[in-house]
Amino acid sequence: MSEQIIRTTGVELCVQAFGAPADPAVLLIHGACASMLWWPEELCRRLADRGHHVIRFDNRDTGRSTSYPPGEPGYALSDMAADAVGILDALGVDRAHVVGRSMAAATALVLALDHPDRVATLTLVTATTGDEELPPSSPEFIARPTSTDPVTDVVHLMRAYAGDSPFFDERTVHELAERDVARTRSWASAMTNHFAMEFDAPTAGGPADVRVPTLVLHGELDPVYPLPHGEALAAAIPGAELVVLAGTGHDVPPQRYDQVVDALERHVRRWPPPTRTVGRQRDQVSSRW
Repeated sequence: MSEQIIRTTGVELCVQAFGAPADPAVLLIHGACASMLWWPEELCRRLADRGHHVIRFDNRDTGRSTSYPPGEPGYALSDMAADAVGILDALGVDRAHVVGRSMAAATALVLALDHPDRVATLTLVTATTGDEELPPSSPEFIARPTSTDPVTDVVHLMRAYAGDSPFFDERTVHELAERDVARTRSWASAMTNHFAMEFDAPTAGGPADVRVPTLVLHGELDPVYPLPHGEALAAAIPGAELVVLAGTGHDVPPQRYDQVVDALERHVRRWPPPTRTVGRQRDQVSSRW
């Protein structure tokens, strides 16, 4: 379960896996500015304990993956999706249960539409259709405090993500923020470049064209994308199921791990397991941290 660097699509991506490689794969993709640490290890282990090979990774410009100059990302959304495909190739996974959170729901949607042969099921967490008529972010979130100290700034952001949820744990968040800042190649790039990249995908339609089984998880108190965003997303995808996380904001707190794991378990067990091609392009796995 140590971290490893995979060289694929011309970049270095830091990857960590939990559970037995022979088990069905669950690929976790996090959203803007967030390294894989924000898919907490406890949550990954709980999924692995249910018989899944859980894969989390640092997107470009986060954590130990390739970084670009601040404000100058050398990639687009389609490249982020290609990175995910490259990771599956390197790990010998033909198809995975793909989970995209927040902005990474867009990456997951690209995978489902433009690379449907690699996606067994789709799960979108705290996401949106982006329709302009949906409610805006809360005034409190928009007016959240900021800090020039990266760790303090992350704590402010995560507190704002929690919104009116009673589950915010400042000490745990502070410790995770310290780890995240310490292992990130360029913090300035991590905080800016995902918002500066081109959204050039998907090319094969939109939510209404998704043909893989889809689960939508959404916080009841999400201050970034209020609940109608999750409801609209589930309604836009044929046959999608919506699970509302009670008392939860834009984050996924430990108090909801059981509900999230149970919902994912029900979702992925309904469908044939992803297949695995052992040894496929394993020479791309180049080093361990």
